[in-house]
Amino acid sequence: MTDSPIWHPFTQHGLGEPIPLVTHAEGATLFTRDGRRIVDAISSWWVTTHGHAHPRIGAAIAEQAGRLDQIIFAGWTHEPAEAVARDLIAIMPPELTRVFFSDSGSTSVEVALKMALGYWLHRGEPRHRILVLEHGYHGDTIGAMSIGARGAFNRAYQPLLFDVATIPFPAAGREQATLDALAAALRESPAALVVEPLIVGAGGMLTYPAWVLAEMRRLCADAGVLFIADEVMTGWGRTGTLLACEQAGVVPDILCLSKGLTGGAVPLAVTMAIEPIYQAHHAADRSRMFFHSSSYTANPIACAAAAANLAIWREEPVRERIASLADRQRTRLAALAQTPGVANPRQLGTIAAVDLPGGDGGYLSKRSPRLLAFFRERGLLLRPLGTTVYVMPPYCIGDNDLDAIYAAIAEAAAL
Repeated sequence: MTDSPIWHPFTQHGLGEPIPLVTHAEGATLFTRDGRRIVDAISSWWVTTHGHAHPRIGAAIAEQAGRLDQIIFAGWTHEPAEAVARDLIAIMPPELTRVFFSDSGSTSVEVALKMALGYWLHRGEPRHRILVLEHGYHGDTIGAMSIGARGAFNRAYQPLLFDVATIPFPAAGREQATLDALAAALRESPAALVVEPLIVGAGGMLTYPAWVLAEMRRLCADAGVLFIADEVMTGWGRTGTLLACEQAGVVPDILCLSKGLTGGAVPLAVTMAIEPIYQAHHAADRSRMFFHSSSYTANPIACAAAAANLAIWREEPVRERIASLADRQRTRLAALAQTPGVANPRQLGTIAAVDLPGGDGGYLSKRSPRLLAFFRERGLLLRPLGTTVYVMPPYCIGDNDLDAIYAAIAEAAAL
């Protein structure tokens, strides 16, 4: 599409790349105005779980839109929000007793940071230092950028970002160095550690073992430091379990969820917290209330979509679909790993990734736009992270479309 006034995210319009206009979608497929069929191999930025235009979620949205579209959530409530909160409490670890609504993954992380700082302030021992894991990405608002990796994503905004202490990524063979660095940092009594459990997403789909996550959690608990799990990308089955933390037997103090919360249909996020964090803000003193909101907090239409998504998880064999997709990906990834030019094949649940040669410049690799164009021309929505190509499709994707995805990646390795 050309001559549009729209300024698109993460898009360099100066390159003159085509921007297809998508007219409708179904399942794992997008359809464009010029009649093309596009396989959504990345769940439209990791959000679409059960498939596009899911009838149960769509019906819930339509019904709610005709009943109650919006209401202030400060001091008011509505049944869709109450239903989502009840259903989340039922499906998530029981230690997470409180549900705070927001609008996106970035804001769920901002909320988590503010909860953590408020907790320590109201306990009478204010702490401000935040520990983060190397290569992390937590969103594009100021707080979320501050705790993410510094580089192309946020270089222009450096003067606005607060300092954090960075723990080295637990790469294979260097796990103990990560744990030693964390133990040393914890001696300074920080407020919290923020991690993406088991896999660092935008930082390159880098995986680390569950035992390291469990040990990081133990170290924080022993030191009395809050543990924040950013499961915005990893939640809702992407890693093979409802939460990635499950695989390590870990329950965080604060949990961030978004993306698949509504099945990917509309924006919504929650930040869940253990009871002591809520109680630290609970008082007759109004100055201790939690000062965070947006106009659309717990929007009823979005909550109706989330309630429908939670019903799908309760009533349909979602976990079996996830296991099937993981198995089907595993078979194809093993074959792709034999292709010349394909390096570091890795998989966690329904997420698979490989590195292709020519990885100069990281995310801004000169090869990345060529790869993006190559996949687009073959009817695939694949968006490489530099020269890391990952596959994270909706759980309903068929075998023929998976075959097309992996065949195209093998072909791209020879470019």
